[in-house]
Amino acid sequence: MNHSQAAMLEQPLFAPDVSPEQPEEQPGAPWKVLVVDDDVFVHEVTRLALEDFKFDRRKLEFLHAYSGKEAETMLTAHDDVAIALVDVVMETDHAGLDLVRHIRGQLSNRLIRLILRTGQPGQAPETQVIHDYDINDYKEKGELTAQKLYTTVLSSLRSYRDLAALEANRRGLVQVIKASGEIFRIAGLNALIQGVLAQLVALLYLDEDSLVLGRDSIAVESVNNRLKVLAGTGKFAEFAGSDARQCLPQEVLATVDEAFANRSAVTRKREYAAYFSPGSGHEDVIYVSSANSLTKDNCDLLKLFLQNAAIACERTWLREEVDGAQRDIVCLLSEAIETRRPNGSRHVARVAEYCAVIGRGLGLSERDIEALRLASPLHDIGKIVVPEAILAKPGKLDAAEWRLTQTHAASGAQLLQQSNHPILKIAADIAGYHHERWDGKGYPRELAGDAIPLCARIAALADAFSALCSDRSYRAAWTFDQIFAHLQAERGGQFDPRIVDWALANREAMIAVASRHADG
Repeated sequence: MNHSQAAMLEQPLFAPDVSPEQPEEQPGAPWKVLVVDDDVFVHEVTRLALEDFKFDRRKLEFLHAYSGKEAETMLTAHDDVAIALVDVVMETDHAGLDLVRHIRGQLSNRLIRLILRTGQPGQAPETQVIHDYDINDYKEKGELTAQKLYTTVLSSLRSYRDLAALEANRRGLVQVIKASGEIFRIAGLNALIQGVLAQLVALLYLDEDSLVLGRDSIAVESVNNRLKVLAGTGKFAEFAGSDARQCLPQEVLATVDEAFANRSAVTRKREYAAYFSPGSGHEDVIYVSSANSLTKDNCDLLKLFLQNAAIACERTWLREEVDGAQRDIVCLLSEAIETRRPNGSRHVARVAEYCAVIGRGLGLSERDIEALRLASPLHDIGKIVVPEAILAKPGKLDAAEWRLTQTHAASGAQLLQQSNHPILKIAADIAGYHHERWDGKGYPRELAGDAIPLCARIAALADAFSALCSDRSYRAAWTFDQIFAHLQAERGGQFDPRIVDWALANREAMIAVASRHADG
């Protein structure tokens, strides 16, 4: 042991940088410090010198590497190392410098604070190293006493903490901007709330154990004030959809209940619960927790963010209400047309679900699947022009009656094309072309193959399958074996071969729809 090494053990350490009035705070995860040196003694001396070190109520966790290559492996596994104390000369005379280039270049790690230590400064002159390499400090081992080591580590951790906070805020800001741009593409209020929660945790760099609870005031009265978890992160993620009173800790429930009771935000030292009402009859509470005390700035930012989130939730809720009303109108209108034909009341529901199931099986986007579900009930809206006597005729239609019945496709398309709404445009394609055939022998335009819109090709099979499941005035319902045999026979004839192949390969899914929406 040389003189400088002995001095490192004998020198007293500076007092920890922790305010004495904060002993009650929960300690956070330790700061990770990587010691890279081929001398085992250097590792031990470093650990002993910093054994009682604390910064922001967090201790140090030491990682040890004895070569540059070993350090590269360790840094790949630990991307949250705050400081690396790196020897210059190890397996090669420039191993430490190569490691610095690897960290800043290949790993693209700009946050880690790099402190070079050398016992042979002549091999790596300080001026040249500082100029050519992206390091944060350069020390000769002979000058690095315990006090200087403490000071170096403390200042480096301060820099790392502040840079990490800036990076977290940058990521949070990017996420918030992205969420704002995508806000009205989110399909559903619950999905929006989950997105808001994720943005909130990222924005404040809070503990991931956060959750959103929702209470419907009407349902509350009917189920004894039941609280339902809508979304969650961290340890609360698994509780989505559960009864909050059965799964959440009592201390969390107490904060949530207080927010509901007062209809206002509740602020604790390390907890924040925000109350908002996104729509008539809806009440929600967002709860977040932090390992450290929430500052006034944190709470002000939470309040501002959630005020804007509440507006977004309200608009999403209103959109869902409008969409729901539109769906109900479409279904009621379609069913009203179907009731003109005996045993037809569930046909509309089956066609809509068959279209959704087939669309999903063919790999359509969720947006297109939902459009199919909403538009397909209007496939036979043109039958409003067909006399009821023809629709309910028990026997075979004569030529004139058949020609009149065929006009319903063009009539339906013409009626729906008067609207510019995207769903009704799809409905117009379905109504106008779902009686076209893959082989070109259908009506009204004798289109063939891919010239027929995909939505109409899907609806054609869905309509036929659903109709064959039901009794009609002119025939009894077919068995499923008969229906699937018919699909096979009409593969490439009436129906798109790809859609037939999917239906044949997924018999259970097709039969399940018929079972859920059986007539009668």
